[in-house]
Amino acid sequence: MGIDHNPVVLLTGASGYVGGQFIPLLEKQPVKLRCLARKPEKLRPQVKETTELVQGDVLDANLLDKAMQGVCTAYYLVHLMSGSKDFEKDDRKAAMNFAKAAMTAQVRRIIYLGGLGDDTDPKLSPHLRSRHEVGKVLRESGVETIEFRASVVVGAGSLSFELLKSLTNRLPIMICPRWLSVATQPIAVDDVLAYLLAAKDLPPGESRIFEIGGADVVGYGDLIREYARQRGLRRWLISVPVLTPYLSSLWLALVTPASFEVGRHLIEGLKNPTVVRDHKALDVFPIRPMGMKEAIQKALARPA
Repeated sequence: MGIDHNPVVLLTGASGYVGGQFIPLLEKQPVKLRCLARKPEKLRPQVKETTELVQGDVLDANLLDKAMQGVCTAYYLVHLMSGSKDFEKDDRKAAMNFAKAAMTAQVRRIIYLGGLGDDTDPKLSPHLRSRHEVGKVLRESGVETIEFRASVVVGAGSLSFELLKSLTNRLPIMICPRWLSVATQPIAVDDVLAYLLAAKDLPPGESRIFEIGGADVVGYGDLIREYARQRGLRRWLISVPVLTPYLSSLWLALVTPASFEVGRHLIEGLKNPTVVRDHKALDVFPIRPMGMKEAIQKALARPA
């Protein structure tokens, strides 16, 4: 009798970095897990038999209604930056489709992972601005929405971390733009997953935004230095004022295996401070995120 009475949890972005690591945690919960996937057959080997796979796409509103039927909590871990020429437009459309389907299906709660950054900053990067807009669209659906805003996610396989790894591994001397010292608050993927999981069991209430970050406020250059230290690499970072984020991304494309466009958008986002200014997540959740050194140590201990 038990399993049929467990709430249905819908996970989107299951084939992505965070979503893929989140699946095993949700499969241990007393829920019926349903994953939305464009190609369910590719996801099937990565999930348990008890996990339901539904074919669909957040950009196709017609396919979302079926996926939403009977859902109690819906996780929105989608980011269309890698496969779109106009990711802002596509992210907006996908969020509107998802919001409407969730409202129609009377979903109780949407949980969304977005990005940190100051909404009032006129120079906020398109990547971060789009992340915030998606959260706004989801909240305006009328469905209670819990939005987490995070900075750089540190973990084996995280695009930001793989960029850092490739860059540091390949270049003994780095000509670095000054914005590499802009304040950021990197967070370990394990802590992100803990927040996402805990949000499922919050008491019902209003839509809320939680800013989440690790224990340390550092620059991206500090992440490079700490990674190099733990790997036993000698690296020199030479700061110059003229290397623009765009030129830096061209440079990154030469030394990293990640796609140029995604790398460029991520790099452009680094010029904006991404630090926690509202600390209410520490009051609401029992999670105490680890610092930069431990996060990198854990990432290096795991295969990507």
